[in-house]
Amino acid sequence: MSATAFSARYRTAFITGASTGLGKAFVDMLLLEGVEVWGTSRDAKRLPVRANFHPVTLELGDGDRAEKEFLSAEKDAGGFDIVINNAGFGAFGAFAHTEFAVWEEQMRVMLINTARLSHVALRQMLPRGRGALVNISSIAGEFGMPYQAAYNTVKAGLSMLNESLMYELKDTGVIVIDFRPGDYRTDFEASVRLPKQSAALDANNKTRMARVWAGFVQLMQSGPSADHAAASLKNALLRGKSGTVRTGRFFQAVIGPFLARFGSLAVRRRAQEKYFGL
Repeated sequence: MSATAFSARYRTAFITGASTGLGKAFVDMLLLEGVEVWGTSRDAKRLPVRANFHPVTLELGDGDRAEKEFLSAEKDAGGFDIVINNAGFGAFGAFAHTEFAVWEEQMRVMLINTARLSHVALRQMLPRGRGALVNISSIAGEFGMPYQAAYNTVKAGLSMLNESLMYELKDTGVIVIDFRPGDYRTDFEASVRLPKQSAALDANNKTRMARVWAGFVQLMQSGPSADHAAASLKNALLRGKSGTVRTGRFFQAVIGPFLARFGSLAVRRRAQEKYFGL
């Protein structure tokens, strides 16, 4: 399809976490396709100054304010045809040896408040009988990463939210895309929080954590470019159907889902241990 055909279906889009990584790649792709984009960041100065792009300051940690900012942007746009919930952050640490407030914040910001934006977005789309809600989940929702327990929990929760909505929104004209990226070369690892660990953390765990972290960084730095993910999302939007999109390197996008479907839990866990050098 040409850019004209794409923008004939999707005129406006709202994207959280638009200043870096996958969010920025989604912005670039949509602008190139002729879509007018409203993109968010906690600091609007980090957002680009571009034609047909509207910067929005949004703190996803404040659910009430985030909803108000969304509705204000939605009114300005005259309705959003695409809403992409992409914003979030990583936190790496041993679950029991990290203050629970770290995990609680991650789940509130990335699951509860993302669900809240999904809720308000759908309330605007359904009366119009059209629209695409895209929640950025992760392969980590199926294959949990060691020492990122809350991130795995959030992403699995988003996938189940998406799954439920696909049933509920059937035949409404509104589609839901459960977008599950793997490791992409986005510098995400540089922004992952490394909270202080308790003094009770033993030497064996410290060694394993260091090995897993090194493997995680290597995988992120050697992954495909963010443009690859944007192309996958573009294709899903052009199909115009609800569904799950797994994207990333071949192992994550093809082999991993095959193991998830046909392999036993024991096989999956052994594969994960080998993947992360445990």
